[in-house]
Amino acid sequence: MIAIVDYQMGNLRSVQKALEKVGQTAVITSEPNQLERADKIVLPGVGAFGDAMAELRRRDLVRPIVGAIAAGKPLLGICLGMQLLFDEGYEGARHEGLGLLPGKVVRFDLPRTYKVPHMGWNQARLVRPAPVLEGLADGTYFYFVHSYYVVPDHADDVAIETEYGQSFCAMVWRERLYGTQFHPEKSQSAGLRLLRNFALLG
Repeated sequence: MIAIVDYQMGNLRSVQKALEKVGQTAVITSEPNQLERADKIVLPGVGAFGDAMAELRRRDLVRPIVGAIAAGKPLLGICLGMQLLFDEGYEGARHEGLGLLPGKVVRFDLPRTYKVPHMGWNQARLVRPAPVLEGLADGTYFYFVHSYYVVPDHADDVAIETEYGQSFCAMVWRERLYGTQFHPEKSQSAGLRLLRNFALLG
């Protein structure tokens, strides 16, 4: 079973529908016990880092998420969900994240010619061949909507980079843990391929 974490931050149904398109059944849940029973977990999200962490704690969802990684279960963080995997985020103030990956989340600081939030299609530069990227070529386009981006402490955690006024990390991968700054559920055939690959992980 694939569990999509419901903490009232994001369009959960669009992720569920995308997984259904690739032949998978995914359950939207805010129940810690159901997350513990899941084979794979998707942590989506749209919104503010601090609010998201507060809601995860309030619903007792941090424990099963961290526990899933400790148990070696595949987990995919999407957009804000990827950012929450890191140690800390700086949106308004410093907020502690899940601490599953070392690094921080910061806001774009770009010339005025670049609009923030960054919205649109960007070309991926493949850095490491993560299993969920099987069948996807270097230069594939994915869809982004975000004002903040991750700065991993370790370059080895970066799977994809892209450009928006600067180079930044667009996907992370460490063992069974994956995170995409882009939205695979909005990235048409490329995003569906990534979700299918994730669903088929052993």
